[in-house]
Amino acid sequence: MNLLFLLRHHRRTGSTRSLEIVRHTAEAMARGGLNDQLAGGFARYSVDGHWTVPHFEKMLYDNALLLRVYTQLWRLTGDRLARRVARDTARFLADELHRPGEGFASALDADTEGVEGLTYVWTPAQLVEVLGEDDGRFAADLFTVTESGTFEEGASVLKLARDVDDADPAVRARWREVVGRLLTARDTRPQPARDDKVVAAWNGLAITALAEFQQVAALYASPQEEDANLMEGVVIVADGAMREAAEHLAAVHLVDGRLRRVSRDGVVGEPAGVLEDYGCVAEAFCALHQLTGEGRWLTLAGELLDVALARFAGPDGGFYDTADDAERLVTRPADPTDNATPSGRSAIVAALVAYAALSGETRYREAAEATLSTVAPIVHRHARFTGYAATVGEALLSGPYEIAVATDDPAADPLVAAAHRHAPPGAVVVAGAPDQPGVPLLAGRPLVDGRPTAYVCRGFVCQRPVTSVDELVAQLG
Repeated sequence: MNLLFLLRHHRRTGSTRSLEIVRHTAEAMARGGLNDQLAGGFARYSVDGHWTVPHFEKMLYDNALLLRVYTQLWRLTGDRLARRVARDTARFLADELHRPGEGFASALDADTEGVEGLTYVWTPAQLVEVLGEDDGRFAADLFTVTESGTFEEGASVLKLARDVDDADPAVRARWREVVGRLLTARDTRPQPARDDKVVAAWNGLAITALAEFQQVAALYASPQEEDANLMEGVVIVADGAMREAAEHLAAVHLVDGRLRRVSRDGVVGEPAGVLEDYGCVAEAFCALHQLTGEGRWLTLAGELLDVALARFAGPDGGFYDTADDAERLVTRPADPTDNATPSGRSAIVAALVAYAALSGETRYREAAEATLSTVAPIVHRHARFTGYAATVGEALLSGPYEIAVATDDPAADPLVAAAHRHAPPGAVVVAGAPDQPGVPLLAGRPLVDGRPTAYVCRGFVCQRPVTSVDELVAQLG
């Protein structure tokens, strides 16, 4: 969440320091033991000061948030490492955590058959056994697998010791071939168990991340890329998983207009949704509305936010974490700080800002500003624990911009691509035919002289409509 804030701060202010912090941290995580070098996906934390040995558990929320970081870093810089890690993290979510016909599971265990890391670690001899002498030595050097080991009993966690993303094409080809063979061999090992609970808030984070990934992947799609077919395949399966998860939340977790927190095997549980569930799912539905142009997702987001405002709002712009009709506790919780996931307060503010920009209904923005003001003193004193709130703050400082593109071909229109590529922090973008039902940003915004037309607005006050990419980029600059 702090990295997302820094990326938005860089985009708004041009701060090179903010971008450098993100690039350095993102590269260290991507090349270290936190990142699964074979299958993608991040472990939840490191147990040493060098980010070599992870606690091997992989959480849905960590990977969803990190997917957003690498996706936005890729969008802003075109960085090849960020592109690869975003692709592999999206693939991990779709392949390893998605439950067909449902949403995303919560986690993969750290242990396999009671042994931590059993699935993931390697010795030099095991590399040679799978790859042969030459490729085994190549892999040992590439992934820092030594005789003494970096883990237990002489085994090593794979770390990427070379900058392969910008290496010679022959080296990259050999690296990809070695990774494929090692992964095939690893798949024959015992595998960690999966926690199959579908948690509403965490699924909301994943849907938002995958929607952003779809948009950026479309911007940079190129048949000339070495992995073009792989990227296309990941985009397809990730899109399907994202849509199934959203449909599952809408059909199973929404019960009588209220959100339930968990489900499993298609059956919703009794626990009522808490504030982070309403915020994360509403933000996800806003992201889907932008990706698909379908009005139903914006309608659902608004309904969730209305419940949050009616049932969770507290005095002086704050929010409680539980509804006013939830089980009564000694003290009604209202934690404003972000931890491993956005706080309920940060999550609801993010959704309120996005929904206000998409709908034009100012009362949602006013509620967001009042709530963010309760967090501002904490941002000043304890910035580490307010990353998501600060991310939303960057959107408000920027506008956020509302960008509508009236077009008959949203998928291929250069104006749409330019809008996504150059969008300021927190901007919302909707493209499609004018006056579509349920899409306020396209209401009353026609094509000009029969040509696709972009409208750039803030607070629904718009600049003159433009029909060329250069004019649109100039307005967004």
